[in-house]
Amino acid sequence: MGDRDEEEELQMALRMSLHGSPPAQPEPKRSKPPSPAGESPEAEARRKQRELMAAAAEKRLRAVAPPAAIVVAPPPPSQPAAVVAEQSSAPEGAKEDVKVESESTAVPMEDVKEAEVEVEVDAGEEEKGEELHPELAEKLWVMVFGGGVSKAVLAQWSNQGIRFSSDPETAMGLVQHEGGPCGVLATVQAYVLKYLLFFSDNLGNPEVSDPSFALGQRRFYESSFAARDDFSSLTEDGKTRALVHAMVEILFLCGTGKRAVVAFIGGVIREKKVDAALEGLSVESAIDLQKVLRISTFTSRKDAFNMLLANIPLFESRLGAMLFLISSLLSRGLDCIQADRDDPSQPLVTAPFGHASQEIVNLLLCGEAVPNVFDGKMDLGGGMSLKGIPNDVEVGFLTLLESLNLCKVGQYLKCPKWPIWVVGSESHYTVLFALNPNVQEENELEERESKIRRAFDAQDQSGGGGFIAVEGFQQVLRDTDITFPSDKLDDLCNAGVIVWSEFWQALLQLDKRAGGMKDPTGLMGKKQFTIYHFNGIAKSVLNGSGNTGGSTPIQRPRICKLNVSVPPRWTQDEYLADVVSSSASGSKNDSVLSLAPPVQTPCQHAPLVDCIRTRWPRAVCSWAGDAPSIV
Repeated sequence: MGDRDEEEELQMALRMSLHGSPPAQPEPKRSKPPSPAGESPEAEARRKQRELMAAAAEKRLRAVAPPAAIVVAPPPPSQPAAVVAEQSSAPEGAKEDVKVESESTAVPMEDVKEAEVEVEVDAGEEEKGEELHPELAEKLWVMVFGGGVSKAVLAQWSNQGIRFSSDPETAMGLVQHEGGPCGVLATVQAYVLKYLLFFSDNLGNPEVSDPSFALGQRRFYESSFAARDDFSSLTEDGKTRALVHAMVEILFLCGTGKRAVVAFIGGVIREKKVDAALEGLSVESAIDLQKVLRISTFTSRKDAFNMLLANIPLFESRLGAMLFLISSLLSRGLDCIQADRDDPSQPLVTAPFGHASQEIVNLLLCGEAVPNVFDGKMDLGGGMSLKGIPNDVEVGFLTLLESLNLCKVGQYLKCPKWPIWVVGSESHYTVLFALNPNVQEENELEERESKIRRAFDAQDQSGGGGFIAVEGFQQVLRDTDITFPSDKLDDLCNAGVIVWSEFWQALLQLDKRAGGMKDPTGLMGKKQFTIYHFNGIAKSVLNGSGNTGGSTPIQRPRICKLNVSVPPRWTQDEYLADVVSSSASGSKNDSVLSLAPPVQTPCQHAPLVDCIRTRWPRAVCSWAGDAPSIV
């Protein structure tokens, strides 16, 4: 009799799964019944087969009727009984990673494997997620958008995914179609480039974003190694993994290295056709957000990486930029966000155009939503201070506003660990990057000059007059490993005192292998390198064929390769002029003027060059084709 009842229940479950109609009430959790005493092998085999078929029926039910009703038609504020019961099972104030028991424990996995039936166990409590409390959702919404956000701004943030360009030349870049979220996209882009350029061989390691791993990698790349610029050879899998690594690093940075909170849309987890699942979804208020948003908290980089990798289509969807911003804010904690800011009454997305504020960009760069770009804190007196960048960063920041004397970017952002910078203008964020970390090294001859000047000043007993005695001069030569020819040394010491200007002129004619400043390469301390600028705003360009004579407009971001030349603080022209004007002897003039003339570098200008000069003063830039655009 018992076998007949079980057969009838099984047939009903199978019929319901095939018709796609979910049961009226949730089926109680079943556990595997103990084997009856004395059960024959045939009976045991039939019993296991029934259990496997029931598990397959449950899987079909979940596939046909996922919790998509949350997305398309959100439930009213009063929670269904099942949700209330699930929430009540967790203690009050529990963390986001409180474990919720999976409902797919009906059949042991070893039995499923034996029958070669693919029954997928629920990914766990992280993928079910936790609802935001209505008050927390309201606080989050007001913090981001304020109390009177326009529909145009909401449309910008609700229609911007985190997607790579399909154009081979800009395949490493994220495309921006909507104004507003560029601060989020550009900062994520900077981290993506870090992994694509300098961690390309380690993208399969889910813990590569750990700071201890990055330290060893940076030491390797500092040994005159340059990344490749063949962006068209990047694989889709490599780009996706670089994006996920970037997201994991940023979220754990916001979570002080201890946790990462991932925000997603309930019912769309692990969905392949995310765009279809999001069809009809509108998020225009805190209530809308609370109904559909779910969060999961991770303390393991590996677990966070695997979850994001499996659900990257959701972040590529039209809600991707908004979800990642929310994830970053929740990873930091809303109370900490407000404490970071100088004026927490203002929304993080600025009116009227919906741009990401500097606080958002700084949060993703340094883990704190501070509003300023200088180093540390600025004490205003009376117990008041302004907050800046607290420590060094992986990728940096430059801004056109500094060239206009409207702010001062500190060394933490100007000299990041990797040669990648977010570039800010009055209304847009773009990215500047180099393939070789050595572009950040100080000018060798400038360092040498500073060392010699300090040694000279230490022997200067004139109160700043710029001259020293012969005995002090001999000490300077020993301290700085300078070896003059005997006739030149006698010439310098004949007067009994050595003047800095004469000493400096002699150094400029002394080969640097003898401790002088003369560069046998002829560069005279000039630094030359290549740098790239990427603007993610999609622009229409003509993609035509010379054979057909036709052209088709396509949407693609823009990348520009710049040749940069940075002369030292003193240029060859300058010291030639100094020597000519100060020399009284014609023979000296002849000897100096016999030096090779300086190589003229073509100079072009655009607002980006002004930004570059805030990092490398006196930089001269040139490029081929259209000028780089920072708007």
